[in-house]
Amino acid sequence: MDQLRTVEVVVKRQDNPDATFRWEEFQVPYQPGMNVISLLQAIRLNPVNKEGKPTTPVTWDCNCLEEVCGACTMIVNGVVRQSCAALVDRLKQPIVLEPMTKFPTIRDLMVDRSSMFEQLKKIHGWIPVDGTFDLGAGPKVDPDDQSDAYELSRCMTCGCCVEACPQFNERSDFMGPAIMSQVVYFNMHPTGKTDKNTRLEAVMGKGGIADCGNAQNCVKVCPKEIPLTKSIGKLGRETSIRIFQKLFKE
Repeated sequence: MDQLRTVEVVVKRQDNPDATFRWEEFQVPYQPGMNVISLLQAIRLNPVNKEGKPTTPVTWDCNCLEEVCGACTMIVNGVVRQSCAALVDRLKQPIVLEPMTKFPTIRDLMVDRSSMFEQLKKIHGWIPVDGTFDLGAGPKVDPDDQSDAYELSRCMTCGCCVEACPQFNERSDFMGPAIMSQVVYFNMHPTGKTDKNTRLEAVMGKGGIADCGNAQNCVKVCPKEIPLTKSIGKLGRETSIRIFQKLFKE
C-alpha cells in the first residue's frame, strides 16, 4: 500500500546567488520513516519534477543526519528547523522547502552561514590553551556549573535562532542570539575567564547585546532547547557591571 503513496514536495529553487528564484514541485514515492533529507535524496536519484520533466538535482547541505552538526537547517512548511529531524509522517503536505532568509543563498536550499563563524572570531569563541608543556590536572568545576555549561555547549551554529530573530537582518549589525550565548559559555570556563573582558568588550559595542530587542523568538526555535534568553539576560548584567568597572577605573 505504501508503494502506491507519494509525497508532494514544493522546493524554492535558485540556480546561483544572483539568479531569480522559482518554485518547483515534485512527487516522491513514500517510504516508512522518511525525513526531509531522504525526500531530497530521492529527488536527486530521479531529478524529474511533478510534470514529468527532467530537471537539475536539488542542492542542499547536510552532514551528520542526527541533529548534531547543524548543517541541514532550512525552512520547512514555514518553520526554520533541522531537516534531518523533520519526519514526513508529521508534516502537512505539500511539504514546502525554502532556504533560510538571513544568509546569502548559494544554490537552492544551501546558504552561506560563514557570517556566524566570523562573529565567533570577534568574541574569541575558543579557550586559549598552551599545549607546549604539561599543564597538570585541570581546575575543578562545580557540578551545577558543569550542567549549565553543557546546555550552552550544545549550540550547533545552525542559524535557527537568527532566522527567527527580527533584529538579525540586512539593516542591522546584531550578531545574533547564538553568539551572545557563546560569550556566556566561554566566560564560564575556568581558563576561558582569562579573556572574559575581551569577550564582553566585543558585545558592548556595535551589533552587541544592546541591539537585542528581547523578542524571544530564538529560544522557541532552537532545536537543542538552549536557554538563549537566560544567556542574554546574564550577559546584559555582566556587560553592565563591566561598564561600571571601566567608569570607576577612569
